[in-house]
Amino acid sequence: MQRRPFIIRSLALSAASALPALAPRMAHAAASVNQSAPDFTLSDTAGKPVKLSQFKGKLVVLEWNNPGCPFVRKHYQGNMQALQKDFTNQGVVWLAINSTEEASGDHLSPAQLARWMTEKGASPSATLMDEDGNVGKAYGARVTPHMFIVNTQGLLAYAGAIDSIPTARVADIEKATNHVRQGLTELLAGQPVSVATSQAYGCSVKYKT
Repeated sequence: MQRRPFIIRSLALSAASALPALAPRMAHAAASVNQSAPDFTLSDTAGKPVKLSQFKGKLVVLEWNNPGCPFVRKHYQGNMQALQKDFTNQGVVWLAINSTEEASGDHLSPAQLARWMTEKGASPSATLMDEDGNVGKAYGARVTPHMFIVNTQGLLAYAGAIDSIPTARVADIEKATNHVRQGLTELLAGQPVSVATSQAYGCSVKYKT
C-alpha cells in the first residue's frame, strides 16, 4: 500500500521535488471563519509579549512559519516578503508564528529565527514563538505556511493556503491565485472576502506531543 506521509521528513528534498502535505483534520475544535479569532499572547523573538487583541480595529494576518519547510522556503524567495511589505505599508498587522516544538530538528531558537527572517529581508510586524503549540492548535494551523486573516471586528475572515497551486516550485507562484493578497485587497476596499477558505498545503506543523 502506498504511503502518503503528511510530514516532509527530509530537508534534503529540493523545493522542486517536495510533495505537499494537504492539511489533515485535527482532533479538536478550532477557530472557524466568521467566528471570533481566539485571542492570545505570545513572545516575539526579542522576548516582548504581543497580544492579538491589542490590534483590534486593524486587519491582522497570521502566518504559520517554519524555515525548515520547502514550502515556506518557496514563498520566502520573495513572495512572502512582498506581501508583508505591501500590506503592512497599508496598515495591516502581520504576525509570523512558529509553533515548532523544541525537540524537532526544525526548531530554531528565537535568535536563530530572528536572524533567518532578517537574512530573508522579511518584514512582518512581529515574529512570534509558540513552542508549546497552544495558539497553533487553537487556530487549527496544520501546515506551514497556513494563513489566516482577522478582520477589523476581530472575526476570522480567511483560513487556508497562501495560494491556489499546492507545490514547492517557485515558478508556480506567478501562475497561482494568491488568496491572501486577494482577501486583504477586498477587505481594505470594504468588500467581503470572496474566497474565505481553501485547502492549506505545506509541511505538517511539528507540534509538541
